[in-house]
Amino acid sequence: MSRVVTAARDWLGTPYVHQASCKGAGSDCLGLLLGLWRELNGPLPAPVPAYTNDWSEASGEERLLVALRAHLTEKNLADAAPGDVLIFRMRTGGVAKHVGLQTQVRPSARFIHAYSGHGVMEGALTAPWARRVVARFVFPCTTPAPERT
Repeated sequence: MSRVVTAARDWLGTPYVHQASCKGAGSDCLGLLLGLWRELNGPLPAPVPAYTNDWSEASGEERLLVALRAHLTEKNLADAAPGDVLIFRMRTGGVAKHVGLQTQVRPSARFIHAYSGHGVMEGALTAPWARRVVARFVFPCTTPAPERT
């Protein structure tokens, strides 16, 4: 099993808290990704600005996709693997604004995400969820360099 999937499963049950990123205390979907990055790779590569629940909807800007393309390696949507970062468009014509992490592939595809009213959970990547995936990225799983004293 991939290190990122193992690490993500440690977040299961974390309550949903908008803009939070603290395992066990609170997280939203992006906070889960940010927390996993810090845990497995160290400091974030760029600051994350504050965002609202309806971020980018009024402007139509694909802020999440642009940011992830700057820091992760995008891959073919059909090339599913455990540990992939999934980006979802929650409604047709809307901006991509939900993040999850694939934990299993076919025949029983599953993913972990933080969802309002549910917290961090693992569920089936059912057809309604799968058709919303608009991008897939490789999660860079490196070990942070030890601190020098």
